[in-house]
Amino acid sequence: MAGVTVERTVRCTPEEFLALVMDAERYAKIDDKLGHIDWVHRDGDVTQFKFRSRLPGLPGPAPKVVSRMRLTPGERVDIEYAPPPHNRLVRRLSTFAASFVCEPAEDGTKVTRSVEIGFPPALRWLAEPLLRRALRRDVEREIDGAKALLERRK
Repeated sequence: MAGVTVERTVRCTPEEFLALVMDAERYAKIDDKLGHIDWVHRDGDVTQFKFRSRLPGLPGPAPKVVSRMRLTPGERVDIEYAPPPHNRLVRRLSTFAASFVCEPAEDGTKVTRSVEIGFPPALRWLAEPLLRRALRRDVEREIDGAKALLERRK
């Protein structure tokens, strides 16, 4: 499994940060892992969206994925592959879990971003080392982009 956790303090409220995350089309402008978005469906605290995924450091065509984000208001967003019938092929090739956890801090909000991606043994030996080399830098760039976007409005 390749995983990374990045923390930043952002001058905004937890609600403002989590609202940005739940807006998949807006968030895709700062997250290189989110390619073209085909559709977005939001129902209360759950958003599903179909997009072309891009994994940093891995070559090859990017598969289309349907992700599901679940908001715990004011606290966190958890992200995973949407349940069947979506992602039949992707589920055979990988596992995925991610989150944004927000806690009030003296200077705004402490944001903890976590991403974990795993592969079956036949792919693990090749994919995970490549992903490990690039994932931290990519997630840091993503969170720094969100920070810049939200703090620019202040």
